[in-house]
Amino acid sequence: MAKLTVAFGVILIAVGVFSFIITGHHAPTSLIPAFVGLLLAIFGALANSEDAKKRMLHMHIAVTIGLLGFLGTAKSIVDYIEMTQGRQFVRPAAVEEKAAMAVLMLIFVLLCVRSFINARRARA
Repeated sequence: MAKLTVAFGVILIAVGVFSFIITGHHAPTSLIPAFVGLLLAIFGALANSEDAKKRMLHMHIAVTIGLLGFLGTAKSIVDYIEMTQGRQFVRPAAVEEKAAMAVLMLIFVLLCVRSFINARRARA
């Protein structure tokens, strides 16, 4: 899971930087996914350890960041669906970016939860 966490971090960094470039470098809030991705990449790298306690701690921190990232952007999925049906938004690129982040964070959290369940079953 540590390598997968780093991969999700890199993808989020790419989403944030790409969005920042697309918006013409004038919307620093478009870098929010990059900051979240940086945190995920850091904790994923820290979780790549032989020490089980450290690995569990860092992965639980990473999944908490992922869950907060999802909860903070979940409404944008509905906004994106409404946008595809014709609703106008002032900043459509922001809606698309937040929706992408929400989907990525949801997938990440679900994969982490599945991994945590499997690890607990393996210990029992």
